[in-house]
Amino acid sequence: MDPLKEMFNRPYYVTLAEALKRVYPAFPNERFLRQALKPLASLSLNERMRHTSVVLKEHLPPDYPKTIRILTEAIPLLNMGYTTLVFPDFVSQFGQHDFETSLKALHYFTRFGSSEFAIRTFLKLDFDQTIRHLYRWSEDENDHVRRLSSEGSRPRLPWSFKLEAVIRHPEITRPILENLKQDPSLYVRKSVANHLNDLSKDSPEYVLQLVKRWDQVHPHTAWIIKRGCRSLLKQGDKNSLAAFNFTKDVKVAIRNLKLSATAIRIGDALSFQFELISKKKSAQKLMVDYRIHFVKKNGAQLPKVFKLKELGLKPGESVLISKKQRFQDFTTRKHFPGKHRLELVVNGEVVKAQDFWLKK
Repeated sequence: MDPLKEMFNRPYYVTLAEALKRVYPAFPNERFLRQALKPLASLSLNERMRHTSVVLKEHLPPDYPKTIRILTEAIPLLNMGYTTLVFPDFVSQFGQHDFETSLKALHYFTRFGSSEFAIRTFLKLDFDQTIRHLYRWSEDENDHVRRLSSEGSRPRLPWSFKLEAVIRHPEITRPILENLKQDPSLYVRKSVANHLNDLSKDSPEYVLQLVKRWDQVHPHTAWIIKRGCRSLLKQGDKNSLAAFNFTKDVKVAIRNLKLSATAIRIGDALSFQFELISKKKSAQKLMVDYRIHFVKKNGAQLPKVFKLKELGLKPGESVLISKKQRFQDFTTRKHFPGKHRLELVVNGEVVKAQDFWLKK
């Protein structure tokens, strides 16, 4: 599979130039192509996007509102996806002097990809004015725009800088979350849940108090709350577990924990199974996870929690649970040889552990 950066390739630039030429006949497409393609091989994904914005600036009119009109007419002629982030990136780099034109452009461009990164430039430039726009956009009829109001104001958006104002004062984004807590679009709900999850890393008490006020009977809201509190639940946070009615004083036993091998190679999979038995005289609501302590490049271990299942057990009841974990390298995770540890976690408590080896 080609790296993601290969989305910015010659066919993409040819298509982009043709779209611009179509709406702006004076566009010098051949000169644009030469300049856009020349350094491409040495650039990373995001460097290619920024390079594209810079080259566009050199070949479009110096009049910013006119250029925005050209880009607005051109973007519907292109395929939706990551490459359309060039349009909001252009705004973030060259439109800071014209706030109203730029915010209007981001509101439109986000429908074709996302303006989530670009809007943060304007939050840094003028937080109060920009957040007021996001408040309004949370009630927009378009789900891409509503998502932008949540995603763009996330305190810890991946691939972007932190919004320290939101980290210090999480209540700032509450009007947005309140407007979207029952949103019919899964695309929007995922963003709201991720926003809550971000907030929980710095203000867990605030998040729990907020969601307690929400209608957990509504299926959309219930989904958002559960996903938004996932980090707290994985950490075994007692207040979070209690908020979801998981049993506080767990009494279980693990029997017949079996690993498919005590040593596997990078690229292989480890299978394991075990029997979970209730040892309590009353029914228990249980969240069963497993944690793997991965070996890092420096030899230290880094734990990561994975979901297994949620279930209820009556007194003396048991259930057989099995899972397969792959140890395949990805761009987001690289494995290193050494002794790893598998831990079985029930309602935040480690109830069984076993070591295994990962080899080259």
